[in-house]
Amino acid sequence: MGRIIFYEDRNFQGRSYETSSDCPELTSYLSRCNSCRVESGLFMVYEKPNFMGHQMLVRRGEYPDNQRLMGMSMSDCIRSCRLIPMHRGPFRMRIYERENFEARCTSRGRTVTT
Repeated sequence: MGRIIFYEDRNFQGRSYETSSDCPELTSYLSRCNSCRVESGLFMVYEKPNFMGHQMLVRRGEYPDNQRLMGMSMSDCIRSCRLIPMHRGPFRMRIYERENFEARCTSRGRTVTT
């Protein structure tokens, strides 16, 4: 479970909004978002509503100035966010060389011929 707090102004000032889930439109809660604090988990934050525009992965920590966090080419406000689920346990992934699962593939670090 993750938790992120958004603030209207830089340096964690102004009104705040806290969430533990996806939020497609932060302006429903704050007029703008210029800083954030990730209490736990991983979040992808976006410069536009509905998970659009430039994005940045943020992890536990404090981000007092979104403009520095996201770069000068980005908007200075976060408009939406998505919680990145943390999966634990055994996973198996196969990567194939060609479309339609053809040719060699890599499975758990070793090459398998199919």
